[in-house]
Amino acid sequence: MSTLQAGYRSVSLLVSINWDRLLYVFTIVFALFLGAYLGTLAQ
Repeated sequence: MSTLQAGYRSVSLLVSINWDRLLYVFTIVFALFLGAYLGTLAQ
């Protein structure tokens, strides 16, 4: 159980440090999927 808590704390720390980078990556992925969806509608 302590290993699970330590792992959760380390992941939480990484997310709190790099949240802006994760947001940047998710925004790019969302834009690519949205572009692909709109591209299929245009055909």
